[in-house]
Amino acid sequence: MINIHPKTLKDLEFPTVLDQVSELCITPLGHQKTLEIKPFKEQEDLLFSLHLTNEYTSSFHNDNRIPNHGFDTIAKEIKLLQIENTYLEVHGLKKIVAMSTTVNDIIVFLKKFEEYYPNLNTLAASIEVTKVLIEKIETIVDRFGDIKDNASPLLAELRQSINKVKGKINASFSTALNTYHSLEYLDDIRETVVDNKRVLAVKAMYRRKVKGSIMGSSKTGSIVYIEPEATLQHTRELNNLEYEEHEEIIRILKEVTNFIRPFLPLLKDYQKFLIDLDVISAKAKYAQSMHAILPEFSEDKSMFLRDAYHPLLYLNNLIKNEKTFPQTISLQNDSRIIVISGPNAGGKSITLKTIGLLQTMLQCGMLIPVHERSRVCLFDRILSDIGDNQSIENHLSTYSYRLKQMNYFLKKCNKNTLFLIDEFGTGSDPELGGALAEIFLEEFYHREAFGIITTHYSNLKILANELPYMVNANMLFNEKTLEPLFKLVIGQAGSSFTFEVAQKNGIPFSLINRAKKKIERSKVRFDATIAKLQKERSKLEKTGLSLKLNEKKKSEEADKLEEINAKIQKKLEDYQELYDSNQRLIYLGQKVNDIAEKYFNNKQKRAAIDELFKLIQIENSKRKKVSKKQKQAEKNKEKQIQQEVKNKVEVIRKKKQEEKKKNIEAPKPKPIIKLGDRVRLEDGRAIGTVDKIEKNKAVVNYGIFTTNVNLDLLELVEAKK
Repeated sequence: MINIHPKTLKDLEFPTVLDQVSELCITPLGHQKTLEIKPFKEQEDLLFSLHLTNEYTSSFHNDNRIPNHGFDTIAKEIKLLQIENTYLEVHGLKKIVAMSTTVNDIIVFLKKFEEYYPNLNTLAASIEVTKVLIEKIETIVDRFGDIKDNASPLLAELRQSINKVKGKINASFSTALNTYHSLEYLDDIRETVVDNKRVLAVKAMYRRKVKGSIMGSSKTGSIVYIEPEATLQHTRELNNLEYEEHEEIIRILKEVTNFIRPFLPLLKDYQKFLIDLDVISAKAKYAQSMHAILPEFSEDKSMFLRDAYHPLLYLNNLIKNEKTFPQTISLQNDSRIIVISGPNAGGKSITLKTIGLLQTMLQCGMLIPVHERSRVCLFDRILSDIGDNQSIENHLSTYSYRLKQMNYFLKKCNKNTLFLIDEFGTGSDPELGGALAEIFLEEFYHREAFGIITTHYSNLKILANELPYMVNANMLFNEKTLEPLFKLVIGQAGSSFTFEVAQKNGIPFSLINRAKKKIERSKVRFDATIAKLQKERSKLEKTGLSLKLNEKKKSEEADKLEEINAKIQKKLEDYQELYDSNQRLIYLGQKVNDIAEKYFNNKQKRAAIDELFKLIQIENSKRKKVSKKQKQAEKNKEKQIQQEVKNKVEVIRKKKQEEKKKNIEAPKPKPIIKLGDRVRLEDGRAIGTVDKIEKNKAVVNYGIFTTNVNLDLLELVEAKK
């Protein structure tokens, strides 16, 4: 049974993680369910959930992408189906069709690619694939969301009658319109629509002469809107038919709803499956955003997190384009408890929270950002005491609250527990509080619990050094600048650098010396020894890093030299081939020249042809027969080279075109043309004078004739002086 206290979840900022994950859901119900994620109670359920998320994450990197799982909630429809004599609206039926189609597509897809998604297929396998609901609804509802005419024989008959009556209304209205229009009783607009009915626009003075029902009048009262008496009878008939149509539609919807009602459990399963898939999808997207993985589970109670990132810090730094420092930490049977020490602002608390948050995320079915060679295990309980817990409401000081927490820890702590305590023992007298903290730590140790604590107390560092299954650790600092390096080192306690930090911050040296005299000489010596060891460790880390960089550079240079050597070798081979080819051509040329000279001297044509033919046969015997495939390969290679050259030329051409565009000066603004200016058409030679300008057009006088020309088509030759 796995249990993580709500306060621990809050201490580790797990609700913030859930907020970020829920934003990646595509449905409101999925969003809500993500916010309610809790640690799994049973290990079997947890492992299944982790594999589901891992499989969905893998779908982002292969060609078999899982189909879209978006859906509109059918919660209202489910409630209505539970109540007798209710019926679903057409919109609700369309949602059921869409959901059924979506679920069917996903289940069929997962079955087809079961090899890739075995656990997702298992999740979907319990849900029935059926098209009965889709087919039933689609027989009565068209793709526009209207009830089909052939949904029932009566509906088809009613709609046919309605269309006939509408035809009669239009015919009778047209007759009345023509009659009263010829009598000049109608206004210029002749007709309009009031309450969805065609009405005549009758002049007010003739309203008594037009038989029919008055439907209203214009604002001025000059027009009266009358429905002609000829159409009234047909309108009443239409109203009756439309009422009957509405009643028939309700009857059809009730019939379909009653057909769907037995499928209520299946619809609930559909919606639950899509919500679960939305949550899994959101977890997978979150994992992808920080390169999270599913690490290997260790058979024993041991944990090794290599290059572990704090998720919230990593994603926040990613937005700021800043570096996040990963940590490597291990908890095993021979090193169950780690005591991290060192000065403040070095990353102790972040390291503690990283381990706690990653373990919590894992036990809630989420992938974690660690190296692929990491190993994890599960704990039945995670306990934490992080941050200042002073409470005004219950009148508890920080130390009183911490004592209550320690009491809770003592009740719950066992070999299947992971405890995380920040600034262990603070809040009271250092001597007394430190002694009590030491007793608590010994108790946790004897109960074989696993844990990580941060502290400044020397007695806890000494205890970690003395007990075989407890280890010291510290966060590395630069020995000169005292800047944090954000790197955890296991096996050595860290100095708090109390006096060094004070000196760095400008505290007078005389005061620091007086402070040193106030405390026991042995304690100063102990802290100084730790500080010295830490500086040595930091130097070794730097040396190691420098060696790694040098090794990397040498390796890169060796690769470059090898590449250059290969290129030179290739060129030498090419030159050798060229030389051999040229030598052969020279030899052939000499032979042909000798034959030509012989023929020149003796004029024996037959002998010259024989010698030339012999030469050709000798050369052909040296040639190798080239197969069609080799010829094709050579052609393809030649085409590929031509394409590469063409692409390079195209790139150069585009660059030149862009440079030309940049070099082209912006067009100068056109001068404003005024009266008396001498102008000509842009594509003409004749020059005239502007006599008149009116509405963006100018009257241009050419002496013999004048013409109207658009100002945009004219260019200024000479402005009026």
